[in-house]
Amino acid sequence: MSNYQIASPELAACEVHGMTRASFILRGTLAAGAVYGMGSVTPFVSQAFAATGGGDAEILNFALTLEYLEADFYTVKGKQLGLSGQAKAYAAQFGAEENEHVTALTAAIKHLGGTPVKKPRFVFPATGESSFLALASVLENTGVGAYNGAAPSLQSKQVLASAGSIVQIEARHAAAIDLLLGKSPTPNQGFDRPLNKAQVLAKAGALIK
Repeated sequence: MSNYQIASPELAACEVHGMTRASFILRGTLAAGAVYGMGSVTPFVSQAFAATGGGDAEILNFALTLEYLEADFYTVKGKQLGLSGQAKAYAAQFGAEENEHVTALTAAIKHLGGTPVKKPRFVFPATGESSFLALASVLENTGVGAYNGAAPSLQSKQVLASAGSIVQIEARHAAAIDLLLGKSPTPNQGFDRPLNKAQVLAKAGALIK
């Protein structure tokens, strides 16, 4: 990645090990966010699903892979680092809620006649509480952008409503973490500003591990 200016180095150091299409798209999502920042995630995901046309079950499997990542980050990485205070409380609460999302998405995929993807293996660069919180902020905001990017491709109104209820929780997680870090929970003054789709796709592909 040395030839690129990295906007979110936390994302660049995350690893997703899996061979499914959902894992591939998630790696691309993280790569896009790493290069151009979190505003690039929405158009990348939107373009990815517009190109594949895999249906609601495939989109939910991408969401499931994202939730696996977030749940693993809080429940596994969070415990490894020995967090304290509010950071520890958030890791426990948010990890439980991400696992609820995993359960709900797994059931929804089965209801659609699909097969839920297996949990990939993840590697996170956080080494202490401060880097854990910084990565939590990036991952949660990236997750919001990913859900927003995938939503237009959903066909079922019921599935769209369920995804909408999940993304609201992701946004609240992001806001809580940002406030803990002393950052604005609404940095874009009312609206997210995704970057040009062509710009994102031109470089993100080269960074997919």
